[in-house]
This record gives sequence, C-alpha cells and structure tokens, in this order.
Amino acid sequence: MRELITFQVGSYANFIGSHFWNFQDELLGLFEDTQADLVYKNQNLDMDVLYRTGETQQGMPTYTPRLISVDFQGCLGSMSSRGTLYNQNQSVSSGVATWTGGVSTQAAEPHKKNLFLQRLYDEGRDIVATGNGVNKVSGESQTEILDTDVVKSLEDDVQYWTDYAKVHYHPQSLFELNGLWMNAQEFNNFGIGRDTVSEGLQGDEINERLRFFIEECDHVQGIQFMVDDSGGFSGAAASLLENIVDEYSNVPVLLYSVRSPNAQNNLTNRKQVISSNLHDAVSFSTLSSLCKLIVPVGLPSLSQSRASQLLNLHDEKPYHSSAVYASAIHSISLPFRMKRIGATGESSNGCGAMNLYEGIQMLAGQARQNIVTILDSAIPAPSITGRQFQQSLLGNLQSLTPETAHDVEDLQAIESMIVHGAHGAGDHEASISEVKEAVETAYENASTRPRFSHISVSRCPLPIPLPFPSIFGNRVGRRGEWLSSPILDSPERRGSLDIHSIPMVARLRSSTAVLPFLENRLGNIRKFGLERGSIGSNLLRGWGFGREEIEEIGENLSKMILALDPQQEYSSDSD
Repeated sequence: MRELITFQVGSYANFIGSHFWNFQDELLGLFEDTQADLVYKNQNLDMDVLYRTGETQQGMPTYTPRLISVDFQGCLGSMSSRGTLYNQNQSVSSGVATWTGGVSTQAAEPHKKNLFLQRLYDEGRDIVATGNGVNKVSGESQTEILDTDVVKSLEDDVQYWTDYAKVHYHPQSLFELNGLWMNAQEFNNFGIGRDTVSEGLQGDEINERLRFFIEECDHVQGIQFMVDDSGGFSGAAASLLENIVDEYSNVPVLLYSVRSPNAQNNLTNRKQVISSNLHDAVSFSTLSSLCKLIVPVGLPSLSQSRASQLLNLHDEKPYHSSAVYASAIHSISLPFRMKRIGATGESSNGCGAMNLYEGIQMLAGQARQNIVTILDSAIPAPSITGRQFQQSLLGNLQSLTPETAHDVEDLQAIESMIVHGAHGAGDHEASISEVKEAVETAYENASTRPRFSHISVSRCPLPIPLPFPSIFGNRVGRRGEWLSSPILDSPERRGSLDIHSIPMVARLRSSTAVLPFLENRLGNIRKFGLERGSIGSNLLRGWGFGREEIEEIGENLSKMILALDPQQEYSSDSD
C-alpha cells in the first residue's frame, strides 16, 4: 500500500479540501449502496491511499482522511477541532502558571448548525441509537429536513468550509492557529505567516501531527499539499514545507498554490498593489523551492473565464469557485490510487495507474526540468462521439492556472491527462478502449502535439454530493451530458438535485504557456525589490528578507524561466 497524506493550509485551501473530501465520501457511500449504479461498485480505486482506519475509545471503527488542515482560529464554525467522532474534552489552560488572582473566561456563542449539518447530526444520532439497540420512537423524531431546504440553506448561508463538510475528521487533522481570528486584516503577507508558524510551538505541534500520520503508514508515496497563497498562509506553509524537506527528504510533495477569485479585490492604493505583487513573487519562488511539482490554481474571475462555459457561479462565493477547483484536483489524484491489475495495469474499469513520484518524474524530470505545471479541465467533459470532443478535445480543456498564454505551440510540452466517466454514443457510458482511441484521435487532429503524453482512464464519473453548490447551467443534463439547447422551465443554476454525476477531463501540463505567470513575478521582484531605490525594499525587509535573499528569489525565478525558454537572458541583477 502506498499512502498519500493531504495538507490544507489556509481558508480557501480548506474550502477546496472540503469539497474534495465530500467527493471521496460520496464514492464510499455509493460503493456500499446496493441501489447504486454498477460503475460505482467497480471503481478500481484504493481509498486506503487517502484514508486511515482506527477506532474510538468506545471501540467504534472509524475511517477518516489522512489529513492535516490548518486555518484561522474560529474557522471551524460549529465543528470541534477534535472532529465529530472523538468527543474527548480538551483541557483549557490560562497559560500563566504563576497567576493567583481571579480568572475570567470569554467564550463566544457556538456557531449554529445549518440545516445540512443538523440533518447529518440527526442521522448520525439515529445510527448510534440503532447500533446500541435503542428503538427510535416516532413521536420523538425531528421535523424532516428536505433536500430542497438543505440546498437553499447552503446557497444562502455558507460562511465556513465546515458548513458543507459531510466527512468525519480525526482529532489530529484540524489545527487552528492560536491568536489568529478570521477577521485578522494584517495576516496578508508572506513574512507574518512564516513568523507565526516558525516562532513558538505551533509549528512543532503541526509537525508532530504529520509524524503521527507518516509513522502509521506502510509506504508513503507522497504528500498532496494545498495552500491558500494569497496572504500569510503561504509563509506558514513554507515553514511547514521546510520541515518536510528536512525530515522526509524522500517523500515527494505535489503542491497546489490556490487562491479565490476575489483574493485581490480589496487593493485600494498603489502601496497595497506593490505589496501584493511582491508577496506573489516571494511566495511562489519560496514555495516552488520546497516541492517537487507546483501547480498554481485560481483565476481572477472564474465565472467569466472560458472554463465556465457550462457553469453559472458567483465569484464572490468561495463555496462556488472552490467546488470547480476541487473537481479538477480530485480528477488529477485518481491515477495515484487506481489499482494496478495484471501485467499491463489495464482493466475494463480503468488504466493508467501511477504513483505520485512517477507522475512528478513524468512532468518535471524530463530534459528541461520544469517543475511548474498548468492545470486544465473540462467541467463537465463532452461526449467522446460528439464533435466537441473529436474535433477539439484539447480546445475544450480550459486552464485553471492564472496568467497563462493561449494557443501556444510547444513541441517540448509534457502532458498527463485523466478522463473519467466519459459518455459515448447516445450519451451512454464509454469503454476504456473507446476513450483511449478518442484521445489519440484528438492528438492526431491537433496542429501540434506534446513531446510526451500520458493518459489515465476510469469509467467512474464524478459523483455530485448533496452539498455541492448549484453552479451548473441549464445546458447540463442529469448525468452531466452537454445539451444542444437549454432545458425549458429550468432554473438558471442547477445543482445536486438536478445533476447526479458528470464526466470529467483534467490535465497537468508542462508548457511554455506558463511563462507569462513566471515573467510577471520576476518583473515585479526586480522592479519593486531589487532596483536601486525601489519602494518595496523596506517592505521586504520588514518581512524578514535581506538583500541576498531577495536576489536569490529573483535568481530562482530566472532559472525557472530559462528552463522553459533557454533563449531568454534573464538575470536577477539590478543594474
């Protein structure tokens, strides 16, 4: 068994992660559901890669994500940091052992459960009561909470990422940074985040939690790490990644640097813009030096992008946009937990299994050693027999990575694609061989094809759990099929009550199309941090960066650009 450990650092990373784990929970439920489609019975996925088994002090078996989540204090809403399965009370200490006077405790009112969480709680209580041999009296039952009420409640009232989480977490998984509340306006740069974790004991405690998960694994294949890189959490993540590099040098890290569409909407003056630009350069350069592969994720306006041609979402709702990114990240993770069957590793249910190390080596270990990859997706994917797929599969894949170039011809590109739940003729389920043939046809019809491409295929679509937001347009059918015309008398936004699953295509791509992203960050560190008299030098100094460290940041960005475009003559020097 080759386990994966997941990190989610920062608010938006946890919004994405909450959807990601809902997908896994839905797959587990469908696997056990006798009424579910047979495709869910033959997922060909080893869920133990992501989950751990255990039991409570009462002897109840548990199956929880192998996860460490880090966020602001107070970010968990109505959920306890001990999770929902383990109800041990934590001791509360004043932290001042010599004080002999009176002590007062200021406690905030607990966050009220929304309708979705209320129903989860009631269902869990009923299961426990039944397991203990207690018959539920009908007169004691709560008023039934309808699916329609749940969906409306989530659309209107999601404030925390836990508000729509349907997964049970282990007590070691949820970590709140002490002293940092959700309205901390100053937690907005790399330096303050790094200091928060590296100084004091909080970083040590998170590292011990990682040790707990790693030591119970048979053979860790790697870490998938999501970080909200728009503010101080990128510095916090860098401190945690430094420990991983020092303690677990043989464990590869796949890093998703994520940000919400409205991450930079509150920049009101030039100083804030410069601070944000410097933060982006410092954050990306530092994080990329601490992982084996980095994937920037997060468009400035997802709702207006080509990635949302069949979607209808609100950028200002992280509950909406995070669901799109979680869908793509879920798809990318599938090959890392596919079961290898037979000598070829191919079966009637899937092909293209690989571990995380193999995936990273494929994308970053080739001749030009590029560690920055682009995430593309088609949500939902078109039918493989439709004109949209055969003639322009690659055109339907839209970038979820910001600041990338379109229509770039890169003969040295490396691609790893996953197609799952694809539809064939008549919108029926397509076979593995049909999907592989359709993808090969799409590459043959393209004006240029990558130097190397890898294809993974699974028959299992992306299930849409009840708490998934209503973000699909009215040209998406019940099974995610593309419709030629809008559904009459249908709401403009459709969700889990209308759509049960969708086919997906997602791709990681090593390509020169990412050059604008890198060049913008190099340009900003040179202009605002390295040029003589630059106005950002004092700002960077306040974040703990001396002149030599700033030059190293510029040099690191230059090297990444040169790896993709050796003809460029970039230098971090400021003449």
